[in-house]
Amino acid sequence: MEKFTTLTSSIVPLPIENVDTDQIIPARFLKATSKDGFGDNLFRDWRYDSNNQPIKDFVLNNPTYSGSILVAGKNFGSGSSREHAAWAVAGYGFKVVVSSFFADIFKNNSLNNGVLPVVVSEDFLAGIFASVKINPLTTLTVNLEEQSITNDANGTFENFQINTYKRNCLLNGYDDIDFLLSNKDKIENWEKSSSVAE
Repeated sequence: MEKFTTLTSSIVPLPIENVDTDQIIPARFLKATSKDGFGDNLFRDWRYDSNNQPIKDFVLNNPTYSGSILVAGKNFGSGSSREHAAWAVAGYGFKVVVSSFFADIFKNNSLNNGVLPVVVSEDFLAGIFASVKINPLTTLTVNLEEQSITNDANGTFENFQINTYKRNCLLNGYDDIDFLLSNKDKIENWEKSSSVAE
């Protein structure tokens, strides 16, 4: 995974509440076991009509908005525990998803796939949507080391919580196996000292 320290990006606003994993990636796309291509089907049934034509008023089809930060309404990623939803978000190119509430399983799946879920207050979230409505090029700055998110349009910021282990993994670009390998010497030394003690 790529290291994540600080990201400043324009945003893609999705002010819809209770977005579930079937809306993020429809069930018919779950047969694949590789992560490849899932980004193409992110929000598939919202992006395309029954004739596979882009739906013009859906935000991902609107060239006005772009960036690697998705800002969603409250309760993003509810429903089934499919990891494919996080694959689709990451595959599309989002590095951060901001909401006032995430389903726990989606949050963990995102962290495992290099996507940072940032929980903000409902007031802060509303402020982001208001800023991007005024200026579609509004940017957010997410600083993982400081655990802060800033609305660059008005300078307001909040701190967010993240699991210490997952924070360390993202800062170093580790998945779980990489983390274990990074501690190989410590593990081997502990094993040696334990066998001597026995």
